[in-house]
Amino acid sequence: MAIIMSHKKKLFNTKVIHSGHKEDTETGAVMPPIHLSSTFKQKSPGNFKYEYGRTNNPTREILEKLLAEIEEGKFAFAFSSGMAAINTLTDALNKDFHVICSDDVYGGTRRIFDKIKKINQNIEITYTDFTKEDNWPGLIKENTKMIWLETPSNPLLKLVDIKKIKNEITKDNIKIVCDNTFASPYNQQPLILGADVVLHSSTKYLGGHSDVIGGALIIKDDNSLAEKIKYLQNAVGSVPSPFDCYMLIRSIKTLAVRMEKHNSNAKIISQFLNTHDKVTNVRYPGLKTDPNHEIAKLQMSGFGGIMSIELNTNLSGTIKFLENIKLFTLAESLGGVESLIEHPAIMTHASIDKATRVELGISDSLIRLSIGIEDSEDLKNALVDALSLI
Repeated sequence: MAIIMSHKKKLFNTKVIHSGHKEDTETGAVMPPIHLSSTFKQKSPGNFKYEYGRTNNPTREILEKLLAEIEEGKFAFAFSSGMAAINTLTDALNKDFHVICSDDVYGGTRRIFDKIKKINQNIEITYTDFTKEDNWPGLIKENTKMIWLETPSNPLLKLVDIKKIKNEITKDNIKIVCDNTFASPYNQQPLILGADVVLHSSTKYLGGHSDVIGGALIIKDDNSLAEKIKYLQNAVGSVPSPFDCYMLIRSIKTLAVRMEKHNSNAKIISQFLNTHDKVTNVRYPGLKTDPNHEIAKLQMSGFGGIMSIELNTNLSGTIKFLENIKLFTLAESLGGVESLIEHPAIMTHASIDKATRVELGISDSLIRLSIGIEDSEDLKNALVDALSLI
């Protein structure tokens, strides 16, 4: 007699394809439908499953269940952008509190903290380099409510040991938030490592095709925080459209296979650039020479498709390189199937004042590359040709 074993916990590649929805019993549709209705019929006044599209939507519900499963969280919330997700999370913590934030973060994160939250919510922010453990003592204050980690960071690819932060810095009432956009849930699982909340700009690797804007928050198990975020998601209304939700559901199904190619291409390109005489520094955690490599091996299953390089030239030479490179599209954003390239000081981090950029190491010769899934040999040839011009 054959014994059929039941393994309830699905592995990642299976989760991204099958999580979040069940078979459509009415039509047999393999893919979940897009529910475009703005309002829903009630059985009697106040008796309903879905009420109004801003409050809830069947397609968004599928996306949120999927996000919770692949990030190993209890709750997930989808938003119209990553910035909307950041805004909602900080609003949920009210006002007059202290945040400890990685010093090297996306320029938009600094902008919303420094130009909006400091003023509107009286939030105090301490920026610190978490890679330097000498900075850790004295960071926590009586009103500290949140530790904001970006690992790997944007654009310098710094890594933070999430487990160590959890064990050595934080207290029970302080939330560890990890922006997992650069790594993706395929390469890193912050909630398992000790984070309380994961943030995504789902525009990036989750979307993966440069054709949808979105954001997400995944909560480990804090019911109270989840209730506050759900309330704000509805009350403020910064939710994604049903079509955007469908686009993300579709894209996440191929996340694992895409990330494998991003990872392998980035390894090849980083090793190539690391030996090129026109490149003075390559920041990529997959390189054995990278200062963050040991932490990367501990908490990442793959090293991602993002790297930053410094060219052996000035601003004029850097711009010449960017204007002439082929295959790599000069554009902001990252995580798409096509390779992108950008200049942080002029583009993604221009909202940060120059003195702070210089202090952080965001120089005029620093370039960020998002390695796509093209043939790596073609990408290498494009880089060789452009580097020959400087």
